[in-house]
Amino acid sequence: MIRILLLQPDVSEQRRLQSLLERNDYGVDLIAGPECLLDGQLDLSEVGAIVADADTTADVFAANTSALRGIPLVLIAQQPNVAAAVQAIKLGASDYLSAPVEEENLLEALVTTIAGNGPNPLTGSFPMIGDSAPMKTLLDSISKIAPTDSTVLIRGESGTGKELVARALHAASNRRQAPMISLNCATIPANLIETELFGHGDSASFSQNAQTNRHGLLQAASGGTLFLDEIGELTANAQARLLHLLERGEIQPSGSAAPVSVDVRLITASHQDLEKLIANEHFREDLYYRLNVVSLAVPPLRERGHDVVLLADAILRRTVSRLAKPHREFSQEALETMRRYSWPGNVRELENAIERAVILSEENVLSSELLAIDASKHSPAKQSTPQLDLTMEDYFVSFVNAHQDQLTETELAEKLGISRKSLWERRQRLNIPRKKTRKRGPRRDVS
Repeated sequence: MIRILLLQPDVSEQRRLQSLLERNDYGVDLIAGPECLLDGQLDLSEVGAIVADADTTADVFAANTSALRGIPLVLIAQQPNVAAAVQAIKLGASDYLSAPVEEENLLEALVTTIAGNGPNPLTGSFPMIGDSAPMKTLLDSISKIAPTDSTVLIRGESGTGKELVARALHAASNRRQAPMISLNCATIPANLIETELFGHGDSASFSQNAQTNRHGLLQAASGGTLFLDEIGELTANAQARLLHLLERGEIQPSGSAAPVSVDVRLITASHQDLEKLIANEHFREDLYYRLNVVSLAVPPLRERGHDVVLLADAILRRTVSRLAKPHREFSQEALETMRRYSWPGNVRELENAIERAVILSEENVLSSELLAIDASKHSPAKQSTPQLDLTMEDYFVSFVNAHQDQLTETELAEKLGISRKSLWERRQRLNIPRKKTRKRGPRRDVS
């Protein structure tokens, strides 16, 4: 059993977190204050991680990081902000969460940080559920790519778990002892994104003028990994500066005359078609090739077969625990409905449907009606197929051969509901050669 030290001054919150951790098979030791960790009162040799309140303990931890001897530290902040998060990560915190912390976020942070401290973070309890062929392929690719420093572009529809893949890459990398910092580019206003990434002011005067000079996320993640989700949302100027980093290994904070060397592994993700953004001159082609050294495709839930049941069971257990509900299970009808539904919102939609069902349920068995999904409306079978017993691969081959003379690769991918990269990979796997592109006139409407 993994031992967790819990430091939380709020008694009710302490009890909630202790109950959560113990229900998930962690051993919990309560500590009164950070000084207990520093004066030799506790044996830290068997500690898996420390979960602590950031506002009352961050300063003490910062001044005594050597005493923790590399033990993963998860901080929970009552009043979180980006600057404090960056500083905490720089000083050695493994993760920085906002209070009141969501139970699944805390569990994911613990699994990831503890796994990253061990010899093989892709085995055991790493939270990537599924044994379908696409998931086995993805996990095999992660294990091969993770030990390198190559930049990685993760493709996948919204809600498929691209950040989880990025965390797996970091946890299995040679940088796992250093921080991984994540930023969703779509959530930061365009006029602030460069400051967040590249910092502001002369780093030499940082301590003298902390209000106007501060490090950005690239400096904070130096030695570790920076994950940029929705990379297609970056402004043109931010793209140019990111390209400079990848070419030169240095950045120039806004308002500073001196460049700063940065050693960071960059992992990016997008649910958009970056090739289409390039064609529309919204994304730099030279940056794209720098980011796309290695590409990983996260399969949509509709392509993962029985994984939907495995995921649903895990999500149900977690949701029941978080909402403090009694035992719940799915009816056979509900399981069959989930299997037949195509999940356009992927794992995120599955989580929402299960949470809704748990909240509304009055009995232990969850019916398909409580899931509030219409399997006939969003089903892989909604497209007409030449034969009723056609497999998905048979249908893919049939569709591509029938339409590739009339549609471009981008249009084919859109019709099939997959990315252009996924289309290319399936062509290779199923040995469907791409015919020579026809000489094209003006783009036509294929809707």
